[in-house]
Amino acid sequence: MRPAHPVMENLSDLELIQYLLGTRKQEREPEQAHKYLEVWDSRIPGEATWKQWRELGLSSASALKVAAAWELSRRKLSPHLSRITSPEALFTQVVRWAERPQEVFLCATLNGAQELLRLRVITIGLVNRTLVHPREVFAPALGDRSAGIIVAHNHPSGQLQPSREDLEVTMRLKQAGDLLGIPLLDHLIFSRQAFVSLKQLGHLP
Repeated sequence: MRPAHPVMENLSDLELIQYLLGTRKQEREPEQAHKYLEVWDSRIPGEATWKQWRELGLSSASALKVAAAWELSRRKLSPHLSRITSPEALFTQVVRWAERPQEVFLCATLNGAQELLRLRVITIGLVNRTLVHPREVFAPALGDRSAGIIVAHNHPSGQLQPSREDLEVTMRLKQAGDLLGIPLLDHLIFSRQAFVSLKQLGHLP
């Protein structure tokens, strides 16, 4: 039985959403719960409105709760305070996406002081495949006036060995970044427990 006062930082994103909505895990179909997560991942703070959450089937009161929580987090969070000086530092930012059933491809934009400007979900893929195009990665990086980017994606299988597709995507992004003057600094592949850095593995100079 779950304790009456759980430690919030130990809960998954799905459990946090369910507590926010006042529901227990077994009271919602897994497909619907993961649909909420997919929408949560695909929108940045400030873009989620009451109407959009209502369209997912939430009641008016529940949609207001989620929209209000989203807006509060947008106002309160200060990602500029986070300096990404090592792969471990980015891993702590992205690990919450590790338990997603699909691959989630993320991009962290950094300023010249290696401070985190934004962390975005770029694509949500199939069970074990994410399609990534350089324009989807670098368009927001240009908007952020980013000095560099680090990308990351989860492997739902838990296996961290980079695939041929992972290496190909990394090379395409590196080439595009070199042309734009926004270098690709690293590419992390992660699970809940661990990660690998393609730079540390020698796949990026």
